[in-house]
Amino acid sequence: MLALIGLSLLIIPLWRICARAGFQPAMSLVAAIPFVGLLVVAAILAFGNWPADSGRDLTPGERP
Repeated sequence: MLALIGLSLLIIPLWRICARAGFQPAMSLVAAIPFVGLLVVAAILAFGNWPADSGRDLTPGERP
């Protein structure tokens, strides 16, 4: 039971982050895979090109 609560505290925020970044929100479910899931999602969010940012020309330090 405690694991489900902990998992939902991880999945729900990741779902919203993925949706706002322009990725499929279901990608956050990958984080449920033990040991590597969260690392994979974090790497995609950190190093991937966000579809929501395509078409924008932001200068460094500029907030959307």
